[in-house]
Amino acid sequence: MKDLAQIRAKKAFIIDMDGVIYHGNLLLKGAAEFVEWLTAANKSFLFLTNSSERSPLELAQKLSRLGIVVDPEHFYTSALATASFLAAQHPGGSAYVIGEPGLIQALYDAGFIMNNVNPDYVVVGESRAYSLESLERAVKLVMGGARLIGTNPDLSGPVENGIVPACGALVAPIELAAKVKAYFVGKPNPLMMRHGMRRLNAKREDTVIIGDRMDTDIVAGVESDIETVLVLSGVTTMNDVPAYPYQPKHILDGVFEIPE
Repeated sequence: MKDLAQIRAKKAFIIDMDGVIYHGNLLLKGAAEFVEWLTAANKSFLFLTNSSERSPLELAQKLSRLGIVVDPEHFYTSALATASFLAAQHPGGSAYVIGEPGLIQALYDAGFIMNNVNPDYVVVGESRAYSLESLERAVKLVMGGARLIGTNPDLSGPVENGIVPACGALVAPIELAAKVKAYFVGKPNPLMMRHGMRRLNAKREDTVIIGDRMDTDIVAGVESDIETVLVLSGVTTMNDVPAYPYQPKHILDGVFEIPE
């Protein structure tokens, strides 16, 4: 279920990172060669990641440490998409944030201020500072009227030694306790995909999305009517695929198959 020539013929590539390029700090097979091929073949490409922890500069620095040199302009994160969405909805608003510096900086840059007393929004991303105290505060603020935003709906993510909880799993206790549903900005939200397509300045028919998740990457491509490539180097296995009502156009073991 793959046509490598068809994939290679595309002019623009939207690429997930976790489970596609690396697991945590472990570079995946052929990732460096794949990025080299994108550059040599003069392809437009954008790393469109649901991770909200790092800024584009930090992501570029991480890839550099792993041996891949890419300019920060080739990265777009759910943190940036979330900040853009909130700035459009409530210019100059405030937020209580459970998240890492990449998310906090994106909100600051969009004109938001941090507020743990009476914020307009409670914003949750991946965070190693997640605690019972922050959970209790988030629930109290949401029940007091703050609107609940998640940077992305991913329940888990791949790391070097297995799977860890992601944003969707961290938001769930707040949803249950406060009896509300969060609004998630990251993939497969069409907002995130539109940002990516605008950054690439590419036509739909010339674009392909490569990801390791059926429930975010592949459905985002299907709903945006762009070609989809599922790689089995992340959280999805071949046995998982038939359970979904939508299917990827191509299935690869990893991005190492793409370069000629």
